[in-house]
Amino acid sequence: MFGSESLCVLQGRDFSEETSLKLTGSQILLESLRLEGVETVFGYPGGAVINIYDDLYDSPIKHILARHEQAAVHAADGYARTTGEVGVVIATSGPGATNTVTGIATAYMDSIPMVIITGQVPTALIGNDAFQEADICGITRPCTKHNFLVQDLRDLPRMIKEAFFIARTGRPGPVLIDLPKDIQVASMKFSYPDTVKMRGYKPTVDGDERQIGKAAQMMLKAKRPVLYVGGGASLANADPELLKLAELLQVPVTTTLMAMAAFPGEHPLSLGMLGMHGTYFANMAVTECDLLVAIGARFDDRVTGRIDAFAKKAKIIQFDIDPSSIHKIVRVDLPVVGDLKSVLTSLLRQLDEKPQDISVQIEQTSAWRKEISGWKAKHPMGYQASKSVIKPQYVIEKLSELSNQDAIITTEVGQHQMWAAQFFKFRQARTFLTSGGLGTMGYGLPAALGAQVAFPERQVIDISGDGSFQMNSQELATLVQYRLPVKIAILNNNFLGMVRQWQQLFFDKRYSQTCMELPIDFVKLAEAYGATGLRTDKVDDVENVIKKAFEIDGPVLMEFKVSREENVIPMVPAGKGIHEMVLAS
Repeated sequence: MFGSESLCVLQGRDFSEETSLKLTGSQILLESLRLEGVETVFGYPGGAVINIYDDLYDSPIKHILARHEQAAVHAADGYARTTGEVGVVIATSGPGATNTVTGIATAYMDSIPMVIITGQVPTALIGNDAFQEADICGITRPCTKHNFLVQDLRDLPRMIKEAFFIARTGRPGPVLIDLPKDIQVASMKFSYPDTVKMRGYKPTVDGDERQIGKAAQMMLKAKRPVLYVGGGASLANADPELLKLAELLQVPVTTTLMAMAAFPGEHPLSLGMLGMHGTYFANMAVTECDLLVAIGARFDDRVTGRIDAFAKKAKIIQFDIDPSSIHKIVRVDLPVVGDLKSVLTSLLRQLDEKPQDISVQIEQTSAWRKEISGWKAKHPMGYQASKSVIKPQYVIEKLSELSNQDAIITTEVGQHQMWAAQFFKFRQARTFLTSGGLGTMGYGLPAALGAQVAFPERQVIDISGDGSFQMNSQELATLVQYRLPVKIAILNNNFLGMVRQWQQLFFDKRYSQTCMELPIDFVKLAEAYGATGLRTDKVDDVENVIKKAFEIDGPVLMEFKVSREENVIPMVPAGKGIHEMVLAS
């Protein structure tokens, strides 16, 4: 994947047997990263990290040069989401550091494990408004799990060890290390700690067996149960246990946007996504259920709609690694705190001891599954097909049909994101990367970049809108430089589509500042960066364009000129319950 001209980092020095030598702070940083198992970092150089980049020249760690620090963080985010490892970013001080903030907040909202290393002015100048100084620790305190300002070189190895431990344990999240320039050039004998001891941070792993036993009993007694699955399931690698639980008890499964790939989309028990743009049958099942089992889900407002109408007939069980998420939005009847893989393994073990009760439970819930099948038949997920204009849903369906089984899909944010969730059939865990909590336009392309770096042989597709794509389109250069064969599908309606949809439905079609009036030639833009560009406005050409793109060995941008005023349906208006959906007419 990486050409000899693409990377400066090809040969390195192993300091593991040379701990008696004095190393500089920047060397200690890189050696610590190597000891943490880091193989790839994403970043952008600058004056306050020039020493790190000089030592990186001789390091075995691969560096991917993004074209913007925000994109570097999104790329590391995509790398982390697909691999389950900690993504790592390096950025300079001041504007370089502040440019990372949107990416850090995106990762924080979606609980993605990352370590961001920023350069800082020398310690003696901190607080003096020095050139390219910014209080990045203060700025990122609300959107990091923790952050460190290194003021003594002797603390650096411990802080790095703690940063990785915090990022990857408990509810994962981003951790920032701010490293002043004088600390980078100072030297000392290097020793990396073997263990982490943090008195105030001890995440619960194993759930309480009695609480898990109560959950098992509640599930065996329920007549109308639903599993409500959030992104925590995949973050905990608990997808196999989730599938086993659903099949063991024959319980229908609905997922949040973050969990679209946590449960096979074509499974008979799958209800698809719930919430504002969820399926009719998922929303109705949650509204009518008598037991809702929340697995790694935080009851986001886009899921619940009006709180007092959400699952009001149900007892609620909540499994979550984060105790602060319990009762945060919705009062639950039975909380279980712990790592989801461990908790679900324990739950399955207890259920396996009750085969007769399981048989009775499956029989008593058969009417419930039949009722859900009726809802599926009454209001299936669909759209009005056309032979004269490309429907965006049709493009998503064709991408799903023609892509590989293990294809990784990223999205930007907007209508195309919802259509991807509604019409793409995800088959494997960790194959759907999207900004769920923060809703960050410009996320998809750099996230696809990071995913392709992680898995160079797999198919990676970024589904985008014309508005979102322009937020980080410069990363086409990164794709070309590193020969990353990401395929980009732009659903171009010349609108900021989701906002336009709300303006149409609730603001008398007053399309204020949502019409992208300047026509962008995305094919020429792709070619300007050295990528391949394809375009069609004909329904009959959609499949051929996708097939051609998949055959090309390199990055390809596909532009589909789609129907301009297509809406995402179903839709739950603001202030309504999730059963009060706007459906297709």
